[in-house]
Amino acid sequence: MRVDKFLWCIRLFKTRALATAELRLDKVSIDEQPVKASREVKLGDTIEVKRHGYTQHFEVLNIPKGRLGAKLVPEYVKEITPDAELEKREFLLLAKNFTRRKGLGRPTKKDRRDLEDYSN
Repeated sequence: MRVDKFLWCIRLFKTRALATAELRLDKVSIDEQPVKASREVKLGDTIEVKRHGYTQHFEVLNIPKGRLGAKLVPEYVKEITPDAELEKREFLLLAKNFTRRKGLGRPTKKDRRDLEDYSN
């Protein structure tokens, strides 16, 4: 199966066009080699997907026939992302929630609660 179709089937990208665009930008590699959208995926391949500030790693366990339901994805790929990358992802998610653009007005009640939780 083609890499772009595989990434779409296992729900890493919302559309196949988005998967192809990421492949063109060299944000996806297999076994540490940048690939084109037409490359075939094989069992045991390690796929690396560069996201905003971190990289996810997946091992191919099986090849699907079509797009999968979210519950079936673990049967086809296994996430093998190193702990350092997982920590980066968590930090980026926390930073995203706590940064506010200047001039947006008063913090909401939820923003204040989040800030109080963070400071404790």
